[in-house]
Amino acid sequence: MEEHYTGILEEMSKLILENMPKADYSSLFNDFVESEFFLIDGDSLLVMCVCEKSLEPGQSLHFFYLVERYLLDVISKGGHFAIVFFKDAEYAYFRVPGLLTLRTALIMHLQKNTAIDVWTEFSGCLSEEWSITLSQSCPYFLILADEGLNDQQTHLFNFLVIQSWAAKVNIALFSGQTSDIIRLYAYFMQSSYSKQLFFKQFEKDIMIDYKTLIQQLEKCRDLDLTTLFGDLTFNNMVEKACETMSLLKQLWPEGSDIRRALCVTSCSLFLEMYHSFLENREKKSSKKMCKVKQQQGRCLTLKDVEDFCKLHCLSVVFHLHLPLSQRACSRFVTSDWIKDLKTVFKMKQWCEYFILSNVHMIGFWSLDLLHLSDFSDEPLLKNIAFYYENENAEGLDLNVGDAIMEEYVHLWNTVSKLVGKFEVGNSFPLRTTECHFLKKTPSPVKESSQEKMPNLGFIPMSCALVDEFTGDILKDLPFLKNDDPIVSSLVKHKEFDELVHWHSHRPLSDDYDRTKANFNECTRDPRYLRSVQKYHVFQRFYGNSLESVSSKLIITQGAKPKKDCSKSRSKKPRETKADRIARENKKRLIAKEEQREEQQWNTLSSSIEKEMKRNFSSGMKKLEEFLKSCKSNSVKVQAEKVGLTACLTAWKEHCRAEGEATKDFSIAVDMMKRIHSLLDKHSELLQEADRKLIARCLLCLGFDELANSLYPTQDETDDIKMKKRNKYSVGIGPVRFQLQYMGHHLIREERKDPDPRVQDFIPDTWQRELLDVVDNNESAVIVAPTSSGKTYASYYCMEKVLKESDEGVVVYVSPTKALVNQVAATVQNRYTKILPAGQVVCGVFTRDYRHDALNCQVLVTVPACFEILLLAPHRQSWVKRIRYVIFDEVHCLGGEIGAEIWEHLLVTIRCPFLALSATISNPQHLTEWLQSVKRYWKQVDSAMGKRTFSKRNSASRGSHHEDQGQARQSYKVRLVIYGERYNDLEKHICSVRQGDVCFDHFHPCAALTIDHVSNNLCHSCSM
Repeated sequence: MEEHYTGILEEMSKLILENMPKADYSSLFNDFVESEFFLIDGDSLLVMCVCEKSLEPGQSLHFFYLVERYLLDVISKGGHFAIVFFKDAEYAYFRVPGLLTLRTALIMHLQKNTAIDVWTEFSGCLSEEWSITLSQSCPYFLILADEGLNDQQTHLFNFLVIQSWAAKVNIALFSGQTSDIIRLYAYFMQSSYSKQLFFKQFEKDIMIDYKTLIQQLEKCRDLDLTTLFGDLTFNNMVEKACETMSLLKQLWPEGSDIRRALCVTSCSLFLEMYHSFLENREKKSSKKMCKVKQQQGRCLTLKDVEDFCKLHCLSVVFHLHLPLSQRACSRFVTSDWIKDLKTVFKMKQWCEYFILSNVHMIGFWSLDLLHLSDFSDEPLLKNIAFYYENENAEGLDLNVGDAIMEEYVHLWNTVSKLVGKFEVGNSFPLRTTECHFLKKTPSPVKESSQEKMPNLGFIPMSCALVDEFTGDILKDLPFLKNDDPIVSSLVKHKEFDELVHWHSHRPLSDDYDRTKANFNECTRDPRYLRSVQKYHVFQRFYGNSLESVSSKLIITQGAKPKKDCSKSRSKKPRETKADRIARENKKRLIAKEEQREEQQWNTLSSSIEKEMKRNFSSGMKKLEEFLKSCKSNSVKVQAEKVGLTACLTAWKEHCRAEGEATKDFSIAVDMMKRIHSLLDKHSELLQEADRKLIARCLLCLGFDELANSLYPTQDETDDIKMKKRNKYSVGIGPVRFQLQYMGHHLIREERKDPDPRVQDFIPDTWQRELLDVVDNNESAVIVAPTSSGKTYASYYCMEKVLKESDEGVVVYVSPTKALVNQVAATVQNRYTKILPAGQVVCGVFTRDYRHDALNCQVLVTVPACFEILLLAPHRQSWVKRIRYVIFDEVHCLGGEIGAEIWEHLLVTIRCPFLALSATISNPQHLTEWLQSVKRYWKQVDSAMGKRTFSKRNSASRGSHHEDQGQARQSYKVRLVIYGERYNDLEKHICSVRQGDVCFDHFHPCAALTIDHVSNNLCHSCSM
């Protein structure tokens, strides 16, 4: 058969094996499933559960439990999926008919007893119907097994993988899956262009090999059936099964349970088939086929098989009457079935398959499929067989009650009526032959362990903290007695001071001690000090590359008491003679600076004008450079007017040259920039002639209404003048032009009044609120878009703590090590401070390294490392120095990895905090929860107030600053939300066209799907 293959099977396996090590191990539910539809291959699900180590062989109920447990876990995590079973996949099980029966029962159970969507109408993964379904349903990925139970099934899985990739469907593997409370992790192999191209290139070979594989499997199936059932083909067996089911419908017109129906039909069909099997065997032996007879070996007689079917019927009756709790307590028989039963089991499993797969053919018959998952219990059958072969033969009588025996007689009588070829023996005696179905072993039954289980319970201990926290809960928990060997083996009355190990009294160590220190903080080696100096130089260089902010020298000022605002407002400050002299000097300096800049402009103006005439864009750049360095408003007005005049001239020349062709609006944009600058920033310095010039420019661009509102003119009705003006017009309205072509140049609405706390810029209202939060030692949840300026509150907080004392500490918690490095470099570049020996401004602590972590005033770290310091008993003196904690990207609190650490930190810290994020969906709920935490700490602090106050009074000078900071601490948590960003964000799509990389603008409406539009449209209509 192998010569008919094209060799593509090996190429497919090679391609898949090459991609498996490259698979991404990711969370399916976090990234995809919450919004995407996906598929589960039913046969892969079956293989995964069959190969489960904990599966009890022969117990179908355990198998179905494993299946439903997995599916329930997927559904509980929000999975939206369908399970697909291909018809061709049956061929992989024909050599193991027990799995074939299990597969059929699984499909029926999922279809009839669950609400899961099950697809069984597709012949194979290469069928046209399957391709159409994939294109319509658009599943994001398919969960599949990477290996089958045999080579043939593995090849079928490989075909499915290749076809899925070709249809742009990704593959998630069953193997290696792990699950937690909210996530399912799996190896994810994405579809790519190269994989899609593989299918297109070898599509013919793939189709040929798939058909060849199915034909080979079909021939193997027919060969197995011929060995067992002689001349009866697969279709003949289907007809026999349907006849048996029809006859049972006549005997039981009221309907039945699936376990009773499957028992009697499979036993009757099996007895008829085994009778035919023995007849064929006798015919072959009568023809003196000695070699064949020797190969066949000894066979069970028909009476032996009848006895085995009686045992099976009795086990089904026990199935029906015994609860699971009793079945679970049954003894474990270790003896295996005899070798001669192999053919019996195989033939009976085939019969069960033919019955189950054709149940739907019997219409208008009430068949209860509720207990289909519990159709087989081989350990129970072994127990019954063991009893009749050993214990019953020794005289032990099993009194199971009349109900069970009557049910058994009813089932066996039905089997007798369904068997038409020969007469079946009576229901009793149950064993008529001496054949043993179980092998004889020295210890056929597994004895339970006689070892005494140790007592379970808590070791009694005394701890005031634990007793206060648990309360009455400990009363309901089991505790070991004092005379218990486990308790007596421990050293009595051993105290634990939380600084040494309780068993060895060695000093405690933590991950801080085990983390590599970049520099030894105690050494005075000149080479070492030189390397430290290089490190700080690099950090400042790196920080300066991130933001061009000059370094600020911090001088300790101490905590400033709040001023009485009412008194300061009532009394006006009296100007002294020195103040008047300083004010006059400042005026003279400003006037002198304006005169200097005006002379500079008079010198440069002619060259800039010439450059703009020669090369407009180059001249405009020089003008912009001069305006950036110029501080005099009057000189800026002159320069802006020169630029505006040049823009008007260049625009007219450009329009005359282009004619009716598409115009370049860059010159018009520059003209509007000059107009915006003059009107918004220097309107009080403009003369009438200046306003007239601006109006002329607006008329030239076609913005008549704007021009008339600025400088009213008479309407020009002359057609010639109108044509000239239309020639220079941009062709769209002023609003559309500004939004479409110069959105990033438009001036944002800003406050004009400066804040004395900020020197570099004028903060917005919401930023001033952040400064108030820090000044009042309050906590805040800050939700604002990226690049909106929320991080400035962090630096203001750092600067405030640095100015207050040399002892206070600010902890900046960042989610990643990369961000830690950036923030640390920025802090070192921003601030310098003269500190006592051994102390520095900024330190770093990550899992990889630490540097000046405990002797700095600004510690930049990751959550896990901060938790180590916060909970370490021997670091509490450092913890008490913390004044503020800044949580950057606090939305990690809802992440899948490490979220609990963020929660621990927010609950544990006693100082105020700033929680920064751009993407919190429920900031109000988060703020309420954090406020409840602060209320708890307020109650604790108030309860410990007297003792804490006495300790503060006796503290050292270093602790004095600490007390000031803690005494003014507020327990209020503010919520500051700001929805705008200063910089516009525009999305683009990168694509390759004709060998060139292109970036195309991506409009947000392009992301809308038909469902989004229809749902939102229906919602708006209903509103």
